[in-house]
Amino acid sequence: MATLTRRYRYVGPADIRAAVRPGSGGYRVTCPGDFVRWVSSVAEPELAEPVTYVVDLAGVLRLAPRRSEHVSCADGQDVLAAGEVAFEPEPSGRSAASSGRWVVGYVSNQSTGYCPDLDSWAAVASALDRAGLPHPDGFTAELVFRRCPYCDLCNVVRDGDFSCVGCDGELPPQWNVDGR
Repeated sequence: MATLTRRYRYVGPADIRAAVRPGSGGYRVTCPGDFVRWVSSVAEPELAEPVTYVVDLAGVLRLAPRRSEHVSCADGQDVLAAGEVAFEPEPSGRSAASSGRWVVGYVSNQSTGYCPDLDSWAAVASALDRAGLPHPDGFTAELVFRRCPYCDLCNVVRDGDFSCVGCDGELPPQWNVDGR
């Protein structure tokens, strides 16, 4: 297993973090059986779109409905990764309900509350492996987050343009969102 060293702290709005209720964290998936129990409890329409995920500091995948805040899914704690993930039936010709097998069809690091860097993939891959979920070799949708050193605005870098959308200042090439 890869060494997982970077932890991401919540950098989103304070009022969203203040609304986190203790014990409200996402569904913990520590093994294939946990995933089967979770997917069996989710209404089929909810599975038609990505869900919110975090990988907590213990390396455990946590899942919550898509419109959930990542900080709530993480129970207010720091994380190793955060984003959205979609599951689809294993391409075996049988339905997932009859085969019980699922794969990851989409996975991103899209979390404006934690703004994780692309290196968080190692934590995601490890957590998905533990859950017994076949997955791609990396994020299927990658976001590059940078904080502007001039105006402090958090930016999503688009098309390799490392210019701040707020002040047009140059964004650093390395991840710097949480200011540590």
